[in-house]
Amino acid sequence: MPSIISNEELTPRLFRNNIMEFFSRVSWYVPLLIYIPVIATSIYFSIVYHNFNVLNVAILFAFGIFFWTLVEYILHRFVFHYHPKSEFGKRIHFIFHGVHHSYPRDPLRLVMPPSVSIPLAFMFYFLFKWLIPNNLHLPFFSGFVLGYLVYDITHYAVHHFPIKNKLFLKIKSHHMRHHYSDENSRFGVSSPLWDIVFGTLPKSKSN
Repeated sequence: MPSIISNEELTPRLFRNNIMEFFSRVSWYVPLLIYIPVIATSIYFSIVYHNFNVLNVAILFAFGIFFWTLVEYILHRFVFHYHPKSEFGKRIHFIFHGVHHSYPRDPLRLVMPPSVSIPLAFMFYFLFKWLIPNNLHLPFFSGFVLGYLVYDITHYAVHHFPIKNKLFLKIKSHHMRHHYSDENSRFGVSSPLWDIVFGTLPKSKSN
């Protein structure tokens, strides 16, 4: 069963420091403003500067999106839902993800704050640069970032947008059951794919 859930739309303060508190809250459109230019720039350099074949760029871009869905699942299941034993660890866990489960209606604690997403973006960029030779990491990284944006906006949408599309209603139901039925299952937010692959969908339809 999930932990105690509040219906309040605003969470309590997480930090005494006003600057840290300010940067811990973020509107849903902020990731779009930051990362759409990153995607566009990576694609531009891939096609115009490095003169990569457009089909190859598209394939690597698609693989980047697909790889994000796996990273999304792993982060959500094994990092965001890791339960530390120390009081300090519990505090860090609450700041990163526990607060969202306790206050799922807060619109400013839904998408990942840039203070977290930007360092992660740099980490993955240099990881891909190391793993993928000849600057082919650029289209892969741009797809990966688009996958992240889809995840963040989907996460916000299922909590706050008036959804009527049948596919997105299924995605919303999948995530709402994660919150209100069993927080130890249904870790995919933008897709249930990896829940199916790794068996983290409850067998009972009532759960």
